Amino acid sequence: MKPSQVDVTVLTTGHDVADARLHRLVDVLAGDESLTVEVLGLGAARDGPPEAEVRSHPRWGLPRRAADAVLLPWRSRGRVILVLDPDLVLPTLLRRFLPRWLFGRSTRRVVVDVHEDYAKALLDRSWAKGGWLALARSLVIASTASATRADLTVVADDHLRPFHAAHRLVVRNLPRRDLLPAPAPPTSDFRAIYVGDVRRSRGLHMMLSVLESCPDWTLDVVGPVAEADRAWLSRWRATSSARDRVRFHGRRPPREAWRLATGARVGLCMLQPTPAFVAAMPTKVLEYLTCGLAVITTPLPRAAALVRGSGAGVVVGDVPAAVAALRGWSQDPSAMSAYQEAAQRWAADSSSGSEQYAAFGRAVSELARKEQP
Repeated sequence: MKPSQVDVTVLTTGHDVADARLHRLVDVLAGDESLTVEVLGLGAARDGPPEAEVRSHPRWGLPRRAADAVLLPWRSRGRVILVLDPDLVLPTLLRRFLPRWLFGRSTRRVVVDVHEDYAKALLDRSWAKGGWLALARSLVIASTASATRADLTVVADDHLRPFHAAHRLVVRNLPRRDLLPAPAPPTSDFRAIYVGDVRRSRGLHMMLSVLESCPDWTLDVVGPVAEADRAWLSRWRATSSARDRVRFHGRRPPREAWRLATGARVGLCMLQPTPAFVAAMPTKVLEYLTCGLAVITTPLPRAAALVRGSGAGVVVGDVPAAVAALRGWSQDPSAMSAYQEAAQRWAADSSSGSEQYAAFGRAVSELARKEQP
């Protein structure tokens, strides 16, 4: 493939190429708009979007990440560069404007994707302390301000900064139905599933405590375990009576991850009320409902409102409440089936976000056409 044949390069210094939002955005660009896409990121290339050419490497710590932030924009071949991380914003904008300053012409367009509140998300990272936290906050402030200079600034929700940009577009983390399995009848066993990052703040300890008190249930956990929780999890798996009923599948690309939801009965969302989570809508709740699963969620405002409003699950504040729900459903499966039927009704009636994804695809396609020789 010649450099001039690449329409869009997706850059990330912090995300695995198996990241779900990355897959959704590439699915739109390569599928709906028929753009050629390359992805430069982390992890195993085989886990990247099948529609794109993927170049990746393992995680090698903060020094390598800093080097990637500086170098990856210059290694990109796309007419449009889509960046997913705050540390890439300034270097990529430099890549965008420097040729114009030096030679009087631009050779790239830049799209910045802001998919979470980075400042609040720092509070959920074990490494973000002292000087590192101060440095990361400064970077977030600078990148958020600079994102307004991009040709297109995409945000995953209305409450995310920047609120004003040259061209700001909201593209929520709504499910792409072609990446998810259709609702299917549950298998005979009582099986729950969790899909997402695996760490204490995302409910790891709570989920496993619940399973210990629900002997009828099994759980599939799909996602990478945070470094800070690996030692604790190793001890749990060595000593817990529930260890044989919980299967850890590790990181999987979206299509493969969600295939494990086929035949499950319940999706778990036991996120803790961290500053970033309180304001957000957990994407996994939307995906559970789209798959026709009953949902158990902690009382995060937006997740709780959706689950209660759809009638597709229950809201629990602690381990005993979650245990009571699962035990009740295993004793009376018809009650659980009613929640699953409500989830399927919600999925049939809800918006798929196709309008937002289509607007994103058209905007990026237009930028790519502007840079055609």
